[in-house]
Amino acid sequence: MSEGSPDVGVLVDHLFRSEYPKLVAVLTRHFGFENLAVAEDLVQETLVAAMHHWSVNGVPDVPAAWLMAVAKRKALNHVKRTGRKQRAHDRIGREPAAEQQAEVFLESDLEDSMLRMIFACCHPDLAPPDRLALVLKILCGFGSAEVARALLIGEEAANKRLYRARKLISDGGIALEAPGGAELDGRLGAVLQSLYLLYNEGYSATGGDELIRKDLCLEAMRLCRLLTLRFSQPPVHALMALMCFHTARFDSRLGNGGTVVLFHEQDRSTWNTDLIRAGMWQLSEAAQGDAVSRWHLEASIAAMHCTAPSYAQTDWSGIRGMYRQLNALHPNPVLRLNVAIITAEIEGPEVAISQIEPLRGERKLARYPLLYATLGELHRRAGRAGDACLNLEKALALTSSSRERAFYQERLAALSA
Repeated sequence: MSEGSPDVGVLVDHLFRSEYPKLVAVLTRHFGFENLAVAEDLVQETLVAAMHHWSVNGVPDVPAAWLMAVAKRKALNHVKRTGRKQRAHDRIGREPAAEQQAEVFLESDLEDSMLRMIFACCHPDLAPPDRLALVLKILCGFGSAEVARALLIGEEAANKRLYRARKLISDGGIALEAPGGAELDGRLGAVLQSLYLLYNEGYSATGGDELIRKDLCLEAMRLCRLLTLRFSQPPVHALMALMCFHTARFDSRLGNGGTVVLFHEQDRSTWNTDLIRAGMWQLSEAAQGDAVSRWHLEASIAAMHCTAPSYAQTDWSGIRGMYRQLNALHPNPVLRLNVAIITAEIEGPEVAISQIEPLRGERKLARYPLLYATLGELHRRAGRAGDACLNLEKALALTSSSRERAFYQERLAALSA
């Protein structure tokens, strides 16, 4: 055990985010999907126990292993208290042997508890908005506020979606189970959307002290890579390509002390060329067939950014065309905002501002900080410091990310000076 640390609370909070989904997935694998609520309660108890135990006895050398051991012990105790069958007791008490894997993972051939759990939660009888909220809450460790931000809805609406999904499961309206065969293909789109949202939350963390939550991004990539091995389908490779391109630029997005570095100021020499090459290979694999998904278009946009010789030499017209195709495929005010941002590089800030102003009335963007941050930057470029400050103050009021708040405050200070 390591020395007692005053940062136990911070560590437990970090582990809650990173280990909670894995613990729930593993316990649910043993308990059965119908006992999802039991698994969640036991994991919550485990994290509370960690807070108390580590504060007194110090943090264990391998905190994640400690959490897993305690969670399994609590599961065993629960089995004894509730008189569950001996078979359940035996399954929780030991890791499955290699010859038992086929039974544990059913016919799906999925070799990962998290993936198996995601496919189970993407049940077709759950309304798409509700199952997305459920996946983000259970398997991504998101709080209600993070679910709301990821889905661009209010926190109350997020809670309602979670309540509906949980009630349908607890009342026996649907039976969560890992699908097999053709059912996997039917749920693949919902799983890809869930991994995309998980990656996005890590890439631009909406709360806390980190601008990038690499743990979320890398977990999304790990799960997506498992999908590429199981499903050699173009959309899966396209999403993997997108993640590779974005991850390649991680180091350039952060300055000293984790500060925000704008895209045109990033040092391209720090971009990970191995990941860019991997992304290009995945994108070539995604080119098989005639169908074009949103992941194809987003990955193509990211590829154009990553392969441009410089910011000034970027093919802005080509990127704007891609965004317009994407918006035609999946109409979304955020995509219209992106079209306007690219338009600023082609036709100047005034044209872009005229395209963005009508978006203020979009319900989904009412509390979207990037809308106002973009307007602030465009007004600054147009020489209107007053309007720039008003919009940056609005963005500052809406964001809960400490890094973004610091960035907006710096920009405001520079404008005031």
